[in-house]
Amino acid sequence: MAVSKSLCKRYHGDDAGIAPARGAPEMTLQEGGAPGSAMAGKAAGKPPEEILLDWKREQASLKARVVDLDTEAWQRDPAFSGLQRVGGVDVSFVKDDSGSACASLVVLSYPELEVLYEDCRMVTLTAPYVSGFLAFRELPFLVDAVQQLRQREPCLMPQVLFVDGNGVLHHRGFGVACHLGVLTDLPCIGVAKKLLQVDGLENNALHKEKIQLLKAGGDSFPLMGGSGTILGRALRSHDHSTKPLYVSVGHKISLEAAVRLTHSCCKFRIPEPVRQADIRSRDYIRRTQEVQGVPAPQSGRSKEAQRPKACPQGVSEEPAGLLGKQLLACSTGTSKGTPAGRKACPRF
Repeated sequence: MAVSKSLCKRYHGDDAGIAPARGAPEMTLQEGGAPGSAMAGKAAGKPPEEILLDWKREQASLKARVVDLDTEAWQRDPAFSGLQRVGGVDVSFVKDDSGSACASLVVLSYPELEVLYEDCRMVTLTAPYVSGFLAFRELPFLVDAVQQLRQREPCLMPQVLFVDGNGVLHHRGFGVACHLGVLTDLPCIGVAKKLLQVDGLENNALHKEKIQLLKAGGDSFPLMGGSGTILGRALRSHDHSTKPLYVSVGHKISLEAAVRLTHSCCKFRIPEPVRQADIRSRDYIRRTQEVQGVPAPQSGRSKEAQRPKACPQGVSEEPAGLLGKQLLACSTGTSKGTPAGRKACPRF
């Protein structure tokens, strides 16, 4: 279908970029109103060990609802006939403030990949970041954005969502893409830029050799864990990109369809829905800060580096005691960024 850029519907603030979502107040985790908004609210006043136990229980409960098969007719069509709208979400952080961020949802036409809808809003994240539990910090705002779109412009609802993070490729088989898919009941695809080393997967010499064998955009190889389960695929998303993406099922789509659609949505290395959500959220932060008289942040600082805590070195998943210490440090504000020389956690 032919798409005009003038048809894009925006639900963020005015041209100055300071008003969230058509006059709505800045949101906090407790105010989101979406299913799962209480995820972090439950953490208030609880010891770190109890919070983590609650989060693990909720992940396990929601994991039982994940569907890893094609559920829509367009998913089984070689050309994705019937697919008209693809969505992407992103959370970009304000420099040197790990609690302030911009949550964005964009919807693009398919196959043209022109933006039809965007919703950007400033949010305050009060839940701590703990590796493996990203959803409990960021997802309530994104779920709320999807629900508001469903209510305001149902004709623009995406038929599939792309997430900058992992799906079933996760320590407990339930990453942020699974979480978002289950809570919104939409097909969801996890697309990560770094390999999450779980179930025996390692970014070792053998893995790098396999990457070298990916000669053209669309080439991929399976990510088989030590358990024998295929958790995702490493995909060369573009002819001119040598770094692979790590694609995994989030919800209501097969891995084969997820990989094909990811490649089909890449004008550059990153799928266009995620790329546009990231670009627009960062631009919204910039315009907001300009109005508030805050100097524009320097480029080159990754979102991962703005998260409160880095992954422990040499382990794929922290023991409960270490997780509790990490959670406590984040919740008390003692950790503002990733220390120099340490690698930030991948998104999951």
